[in-house]
Amino acid sequence: MNVLAITWDPALGIDLGFFVIRYYSLMFVIAFALGYQIMKRIFIHEKVELEKLDKLLMYVVFATILGARLGHVFFYDWAYFSQHPEEILLPFKFQPTFKFTGFAGLASHGAAIGIIASLWYFSKKVMHKPLLYILDRVGITVAIAGLFIRLGNLMNSEIIGHATGTNYGLIFAQLGENFPRHPTQLYEGFGYLLVFGILFYMYWKTDAAQKQGLLFGTFFALLWSVRFVVEFFKEAQVDDRASWALNTGQLLSIPLIIIGIYFMVKAKKK
Repeated sequence: MNVLAITWDPALGIDLGFFVIRYYSLMFVIAFALGYQIMKRIFIHEKVELEKLDKLLMYVVFATILGARLGHVFFYDWAYFSQHPEEILLPFKFQPTFKFTGFAGLASHGAAIGIIASLWYFSKKVMHKPLLYILDRVGITVAIAGLFIRLGNLMNSEIIGHATGTNYGLIFAQLGENFPRHPTQLYEGFGYLLVFGILFYMYWKTDAAQKQGLLFGTFFALLWSVRFVVEFFKEAQVDDRASWALNTGQLLSIPLIIIGIYFMVKAKKK
């Protein structure tokens, strides 16, 4: 008897009759809306023109979606997409029959690369400030956004954990299962919430914002450390790598953790 197990069987969205609002998409919207409000507060605090904030939102939204999509294609499923290149940027399947799929495949490591690239352009062309200045501040919003993205994954019953082998965990009914798994979406999401809390405190209660690169370094080191640890509880997203000592997500996280530590040390020395 699974006394501590919870059967997880939510709908994929809110059915309005003529349209279904997908929970995953809704979580994306909440993440960006909340991030916008946090950055607005920061811009007002630092007396930065708010019209630049709209451009920042546009750049980050575009870079997040494109980077996350390409990250999934190249890091996780190139064997498939190399044979179906038309499906990389189109939310359709053409084989065996035409089907609307949405973008069922987004990778956070790809999103990170896309966001940094777009912020480099934004810092040079719009803000006219060093890249680290904007990275220090945007990292706060990205950390909290990670929570909502993982809640979206939970609603979709995806990025699931290993079977717990006990009476604790979530039973994913949509997957046709009757045994509990680790709720890794919650592990990771609440880990990101903790990272957000640390960064928010550092910005508003300490002089960390004056030490260029410290907030960004802390963000990278902590966020990717959360990802690295939680990956031990996840099912492999690529079957042929399931036997690796470290999976793809962990291998991609290691250099990002090192980069974060580097910027932390460098900022503190200054």
